[in-house]
Amino acid sequence: MTLLAVPNYSEGRDPGVIAELRSELDKDRGVLDRHSDTEHNRTVFTVAGDGRDLADLLASSAEVALRRIDMSRHRGLHPCIGALDVCPLVWLSEEGREKATAQARAVAEGIAALGVPVFLYGELASSDERRERAFFREGGIDALRGRMGAGELMPDLGPAAPHPTGGATLVTARPPLAAFNVELDRPDAAIAQRVAARVRESGGGLPGVRAIGLPLEGRSQVSTNIGDPIAVPLREVVAKVAELAASEGARPVEAEIVGLIPQAALIGFPPGLPIRAFDPDRHVIERRVGGGRRSSSR
Repeated sequence: MTLLAVPNYSEGRDPGVIAELRSELDKDRGVLDRHSDTEHNRTVFTVAGDGRDLADLLASSAEVALRRIDMSRHRGLHPCIGALDVCPLVWLSEEGREKATAQARAVAEGIAALGVPVFLYGELASSDERRERAFFREGGIDALRGRMGAGELMPDLGPAAPHPTGGATLVTARPPLAAFNVELDRPDAAIAQRVAARVRESGGGLPGVRAIGLPLEGRSQVSTNIGDPIAVPLREVVAKVAELAASEGARPVEAEIVGLIPQAALIGFPPGLPIRAFDPDRHVIERRVGGGRRSSSR
């Protein structure tokens, strides 16, 4: 039974580091996708596997990240607290849920053994407040160090303080989500931030959607995670962003998908909005691995 892993590393600029991470993850030829962003300073891999070997690869890649990424020097737009910042295991059907959960815990143990504190979030969280990644990332790694030092925040596994250079790692098991960005034609980041605040669920927007606004060169970006892209397909996010941006005198000009998404998430996507470098044969889960949640095509 195939599982996916979507490890996020806090390095998007150094091709040597990215290549070494890919080499470590691709020992079983399981890397399906790699997305690197220099402004976010982040690289996201999508890796397929079916057993303990996947957990071992992820733990060994964490070792590479510790050796090659120094969080004390990290600068980038994307919120983060660790060299291997986030590492979700993804089930593609309900039958794989238990296996993904077991593998996520195995990954967490392997990372903790390297001296990195691990926090379980999402469905593996020990309390409601720990479900969201933002709870751990608020204020960045310096704030995390202070919270852990004061005994306010304890890890689920590993040491009681961030690794000196590697920080901490967030681990979970989940179904497929969509990491989806919409770029606006205005370079004012405040506009994207106001739009993001009203798009996300916590601001009264779309259910299961998390969003932040970020500055880009000549544009701004509404960066979202869609928790259930079957129930809330990409077209609904685009429509909501367009509606809110219009009140700010802005409009969407380009979109971006990070990693792989379920086919159904693309149903009805507006043809006038380009998706940068998107190839359905490479970026739709069902076309790459099968076993995903089936639905009609776009």
